[in-house]
Amino acid sequence: MKQLKLSPDRRQRLIEQVQTMYARDFDESLSAFRAGELVDRMTTLIGPGVYNQAVEDVRAHLQGRLDDLSGEVFVEDPA
Repeated sequence: MKQLKLSPDRRQRLIEQVQTMYARDFDESLSAFRAGELVDRMTTLIGPGVYNQAVEDVRAHLQGRLDDLSGEVFVEDPA
């Protein structure tokens, strides 16, 4: 499986969010290293599925817009 590429800033924000979530929800502290490992593993596991769903959502949206375009710009041929 290919891992989703995150910018260093985005990865750091996710690490901090995981640390905050663990402290709040599980009353457990995680080091930045452990939180980073969780972020990396989760992006590897769910990244491709999320990416594929986003591509499908965009495709469906654009197809709908293209279908609407035909009705908007169609002009009957007088001949």
